[in-house]
Amino acid sequence: MTAGTRTIAQACLAVAAGLTVGICPAVTNTAAAQPVSVEPALPFPIPPAPPYLDANFYQPDPARVAAAQPGEILAARQVNLANLWLIPLNVNAWQLSYRSTNTHGEAIAAVATVIVPHAAPPSGQRGLLSFQFAEDSLSQNCAPSYTLQMGSLPNPLNPVISAEFVEVQAMLQRGHAVVIPDHEGPNAAYAVGPLGGRITLDGIRAAENFEPAGLPGTDTRVALWGYSGGAIPTAHAAELQQQYAPELNLVGSATGGLMADIRMAVDYNNGTSTFGGAVLGGLFGVAREYPQVEQFIDKYMNPLGKAVRLVHENQCVALQFAGFPFINIKGLFDYPGDPIRSPEMTPVLDELSLGHRGTPSTPLYIYEAPLDEVMPINAVNNLYDTYCTDPNARVSYTRDLLSEHGVAAVAGTASAVLWLDDRLNGVPAANGCHQRDVPTEILDPGALSAFVGAIGGTLASALGMPV
Repeated sequence: MTAGTRTIAQACLAVAAGLTVGICPAVTNTAAAQPVSVEPALPFPIPPAPPYLDANFYQPDPARVAAAQPGEILAARQVNLANLWLIPLNVNAWQLSYRSTNTHGEAIAAVATVIVPHAAPPSGQRGLLSFQFAEDSLSQNCAPSYTLQMGSLPNPLNPVISAEFVEVQAMLQRGHAVVIPDHEGPNAAYAVGPLGGRITLDGIRAAENFEPAGLPGTDTRVALWGYSGGAIPTAHAAELQQQYAPELNLVGSATGGLMADIRMAVDYNNGTSTFGGAVLGGLFGVAREYPQVEQFIDKYMNPLGKAVRLVHENQCVALQFAGFPFINIKGLFDYPGDPIRSPEMTPVLDELSLGHRGTPSTPLYIYEAPLDEVMPINAVNNLYDTYCTDPNARVSYTRDLLSEHGVAAVAGTASAVLWLDDRLNGVPAANGCHQRDVPTEILDPGALSAFVGAIGGTLASALGMPV
């Protein structure tokens, strides 16, 4: 089984300049690249290999990667997807290996899962949602490309992807295609937004260029969605899009449980939060992408901190969040002062925080709980104010007053689905900035019925109903 691919040549490669990446000029279409063969799906009950045993797909020849353009497809294969590892999902699905760029301007290989429903698009043109899971892990084997496959090994330490997959199916049920990037990259660099943003944008390019998906190329209406750890690459992708992938028709971005300022997140969780271990795990993820952070940790982290790191390394999301509650993150360093504000760490943390690149040109939908015990609400309030200094900003900001981090993820799902569905069907977002406080978003008009419909559709798919 073979299929052609259409490649959009990029006018520039990302160029490292300190911690920043060069701005790409306008992109023009060029002749199609060589077709990429699409491998058939594994027959049941042969299980998929985890990424560390699947080097040909996840770690292709570096020379071939370097020779490709950002978003260019290197390999493709059909896959069988499932809820909870074994309940098959009746959709069309593929995995794409493609070229992306890290924060140092170097070519890297990335992987994304592309899902196309059987249902026709309601607007006549198939929209594309890029969904970034809250992977929050330090192992590539926790990535959605593996976890979502039928027959993957059940992992009780990686439950979030199975839960959030219901949100993906809510958008599939509305006729939209979905691309799911492994946004942490080949080194599982958890919490590195600038890296995840580039991988996300290149995953959209790859999906648009993948002929079997049937998308209308760069005319495709594209939206982004991510919560918590998935909001990090989502928000950075929205900020980077005009510089890194200006040819994409990005019509909206929805984020919730957003970490807008990593310094404020560390201060907020330092010794006071049940989820402090998740923020600490993010610090270890950042060290995988930025050598200067790795050097700082190696030099100043005390023996207790290094022991804690050994437990964190190569673990999935549950341990990142549940491990080491109320941990004193700064107390793990023997540094004369605040390690998070050291001269060595400052440039990296500046790059990881949102708002310094200007206001995204696409409409934004942000939902946050003031009682969020992981992400400080003041950082999101500040980001909203920063974005809205731009007279062209289009930002809808909802504060869910009765929720905390986990509850807001559920309560805000349906409203995010309805907002994204409108954008992907060509309904323009309201101009200007709009902020509101609500007891719970589940009481928004149409939200409860949309939530119930999504759950019902997911249960129906468990009986083999096509999506």
